Amino acid sequence: MASLSTAKRIVVKIGSALLVDAATGTLKADWLASLAADVAEVKARGADVVLVSSGSIALGRGVLGLPATDLALEQSQAAAAVGQIRLARAYEEVLAPLGLTTAQVLVTLEDSADRRRYLNSRATLETLLSLGVVPIVNENDTVATDEIRFGDNDRLAAQVAVTIGADHLVLLSDVDGLYSGNPKTDPAATRFDVVDTITPEIEAVAGDAGSGLSKGGMKTKVMAAKTATGAGCAMTITEGGRLNPLKTLAAGAPSTLFTARSDPKTARKHWISAMKPQGDIIVDAGAARALASGKSLLPAGVTRVTGDFDRGDPVDIHGPDGTHLGAGLARYTAAEAQAIRGKRSDQIEATLGYPGRAALIHRDDMAL
Repeated sequence: MASLSTAKRIVVKIGSALLVDAATGTLKADWLASLAADVAEVKARGADVVLVSSGSIALGRGVLGLPATDLALEQSQAAAAVGQIRLARAYEEVLAPLGLTTAQVLVTLEDSADRRRYLNSRATLETLLSLGVVPIVNENDTVATDEIRFGDNDRLAAQVAVTIGADHLVLLSDVDGLYSGNPKTDPAATRFDVVDTITPEIEAVAGDAGSGLSKGGMKTKVMAAKTATGAGCAMTITEGGRLNPLKTLAAGAPSTLFTARSDPKTARKHWISAMKPQGDIIVDAGAARALASGKSLLPAGVTRVTGDFDRGDPVDIHGPDGTHLGAGLARYTAAEAQAIRGKRSDQIEATLGYPGRAALIHRDDMAL
């Protein structure tokens, strides 16, 4: 399991209460600057960092003079539209002087539920990280309605961690971990320092109470832990209100660690292997050897395509003699795969009429 100091890819969730002063509706500038310093330190040791940040509605609400609670949907979306600009600018202004480029990524629940959108989101985030960018992710509150909402950034952060194959998720919260009861009302409540298995008992002690600005309580954090650890990503809950919250956590600040039983790559391969295939891809001997050496599957090595699958659907991969080699997520529909089979990657655009991805199945989306 990757600890915070050894993790190669970290997702950090930041709650509204940490970022925005409830009384004034303004950013806590000193705290944000200290977080930026922590991010720069993590990046300097070669790790990727993604920030999942609340705060757009809280910021916009202050600018528009809207009440602190009980906003109508259209008021929340208007506040998000105003606040999102300020939130993105704030991150850019604190990270740019440290030599870090930021990007704003707005998503909804549909983007992870729909395979095509999921693959697009994953490809975008992977490209940003490969370029050294620090993505700032938030729910697209301006357009999201209840049926397409995550509803809280704890679960959004877990989904982002799964999407990019992160090995550690940190939830910066207003509490320093999971307790056996509500520590604000129960003096006998004790903190769980490490949770290896999320049992029904663990789920039962997770309450619903959140802070004044945050929508997520402990229940959503345990749900996030189930999502993250199931995908091979460890998760930590810690109190984030201190300056330099990541540095403080790495130094041993009180927290609850949910351990993962496998690494993200292994968990993802198990997930792909367990999916029901929607078609079959038969490859030649050269492609079979390339796959065995860890390469992606290019159209040039495909000899036959069967089934009716869409982009993002699972397909089985077979060698020239029919041997089952593994499974993967197709980056093209069945019709597109049929059209480009046997062709070089530089012939894809001429064949389909639009630019396509070089790989029919990327090695990261394959379980052999």
